Amino acid sequence: MRIVIAEDDPLLREGLALLLRAESLDVVATAGTADGILDAIDEHRPDVAILDVRMPPTHTDEGIVAAVEARRRRPDLAVLVLSAYVEQSFATELLGGGVGGIGYLLKERVGRVEEFLDALRRVADGGTAIDPEVVAQLFTRSRHDTRLERLSPRERDVLALMAEGLGNSAIAERLVVTDGAVHKHIRSIFAKLDLSPTDHVDRRVAAVLHYLEDVRHRA
Repeated sequence: MRIVIAEDDPLLREGLALLLRAESLDVVATAGTADGILDAIDEHRPDVAILDVRMPPTHTDEGIVAAVEARRRRPDLAVLVLSAYVEQSFATELLGGGVGGIGYLLKERVGRVEEFLDALRRVADGGTAIDPEVVAQLFTRSRHDTRLERLSPRERDVLALMAEGLGNSAIAERLVVTDGAVHKHIRSIFAKLDLSPTDHVDRRVAAVLHYLEDVRHRA
């Protein structure tokens, strides 16, 4: 796995690089600016880009803008965005495309090394990884959506764990139910959110991002 890192804090940037290299992952470049990471992506053709949301010069949305531009240039590039706290509009801007290979984590998650590495691998494999705190806040904001109101409390639990990027077996383990029960809940979620098996999108990703789109439009 070839990785580039964009983080303007030198200590965090180098610490993250050391952590990943200690796991035998190939950090091919680091940068302290959004422009610098785009240049590194063009030069090194990495598998994954890890970017901070707020970067120079304005420390507002440079990381998100760079992530979106990186995906425009390289649709196959996996992108994991790190943020100091939940920024809902930025999360939905990045995740609203309805495709995989995207992650949005709070920086505090990096300190939980196994969780962070698991999220990184899921994103690199084309899945999604959304911080549980982001999921919780977005669910709270989106409860007015009528299609989401069709979901039972257990189906909401399953969808929240899907949003974090967990597979069926991991969801079953977390909720202490069988794999078959999880599969049944997911089928019901697809039906209640009007997601047809003939749609030309990944229904799992579409289900997760449905409420994110709703939050973005109503924010």
